[in-house]
Amino acid sequence: MPEWESILNEHGPVVWRTTYRLLNHHADACDCFQEVFLEALELSRREEVRNWPGLLRKVATRRALDRLRKRHGSASQHQSLERSPEPASANPGPVALAERNELISRLRQGVAKLPAMQAEVFCLRCFEEMSYQEIAEELRIEPNSVGVLLHRARGQVGEWLREAHDE
Repeated sequence: MPEWESILNEHGPVVWRTTYRLLNHHADACDCFQEVFLEALELSRREEVRNWPGLLRKVATRRALDRLRKRHGSASQHQSLERSPEPASANPGPVALAERNELISRLRQGVAKLPAMQAEVFCLRCFEEMSYQEIAEELRIEPNSVGVLLHRARGQVGEWLREAHDE
């Protein structure tokens, strides 16, 4: 039986960053965090876990994406922000911050719309900065498949972001 306290202490921060980065909502990330470790417990009871960081990162990504899909299940309408001149400053102004937050929200919505494997590959590569080989091993697919899935995901997300920008 695994030593859960040490697993939680060692890998909890990675799970938290993964869930919070995707969800950007404290309560949702907390719920997802708990779900990840409950699922890991169930998996460890069925079979030996040889790669705790990989398993937890994968489950955290999948759980966060599921929650994100539920949140953005119904298409929400966003109004474009009016462009107004901002004073020159080293710090971004309120309009720039609002635009950035809107872009991040649209990115999350786009990732939530992707097919499951594309979304997982996209998140593991772009958010977790895993290599193609690491992703391939984690998802038990070929590295070439990682490249194809990532290419498709980036293309689709890019298209959705361009469409949102044109609105």
